[in-house]
Amino acid sequence: CMDYIFPASYAWGNFSVLAVGIWAIVQRDSLDAITMFLFGLLLTGVTDMIHISLFYPSHKDLSDLKRFSVGMAIFSFLLKPVSCYLVYQMCRERGGD
Repeated sequence: CMDYIFPASYAWGNFSVLAVGIWAIVQRDSLDAITMFLFGLLLTGVTDMIHISLFYPSHKDLSDLKRFSVGMAIFSFLLKPVSCYLVYQMCRERGGD
């Protein structure tokens, strides 16, 4: 998001899931909030993979800022399965299947 490598849909998707995650943390007894957060994480995992594969810059256009931005996007993508597992455990604690 820092160097405008990815389209605005990348930032909007991840920030909206972050907002749902804050809602899920605030309302500890809500199963709907944690379920929406889990499905949002799964959906943004798929869209992150698509964004990274489609909008990765070529080597001649790769500045340090772009390299850092893409590196953080890849790091965020790699942490999504861990986040999904932890959110799934929270969902099961709250009474989900």
